[in-house]
Amino acid sequence: MSSASPKTPLYKVRNSKIHGRGVFAARRIRKGTKVIEYVGERVSHAEADRRYEDKAPDDNHTFLFIVDGRTVIDAGVDGNEARFINHACDPNCETVTEQRRIFIYATRTIQPGEELSYDYQIKRDRGDPPELDQVFACHCGAANCRGTMIQPPDKPKRKSKAKTKAKAKAKTKAKTKAKAKAKTKAKAERHAHGRSVR
Repeated sequence: MSSASPKTPLYKVRNSKIHGRGVFAARRIRKGTKVIEYVGERVSHAEADRRYEDKAPDDNHTFLFIVDGRTVIDAGVDGNEARFINHACDPNCETVTEQRRIFIYATRTIQPGEELSYDYQIKRDRGDPPELDQVFACHCGAANCRGTMIQPPDKPKRKSKAKTKAKAKAKTKAKTKAKAKAKTKAKAERHAHGRSVR
């Protein structure tokens, strides 16, 4: 009786055209698949800053992943293959936080040999050097590549004409209602003082 051969692993790490090493699909990965958890030592923001404060200003290599306002995962310590997944502007994966744990899911079906990627969404902080975009330059090669891993600034929300119209209508309605209420109150007050109102 022959035993079943072990299943082909989901991914493998090898050199990447995007940057350094990358993670590649070893077999077809269906959309919605939970591919891997991003693991490593969980530290405070202050500790993460302390660990990497001596890094060269032009070094964009990072294994840090912010979980929330208190915790950062440093995959440089006890990390797994997830730390090698590169950034891309048109990624095939996304990160999802579940009970303060970070998981990487496929956002579309990924074919064998295709490199896994997600948008790092690195936010700009006050005091960051102006050359930050160059430090975190992106070489993903996507048609919509923004040239940097830095998240673009939020665009101001444009109000649709329908929304503006509905808001104006609601405002007018509220004013009319308030006037009617005031009129009724005035009538009631005059009645209370024994004056007749027509």
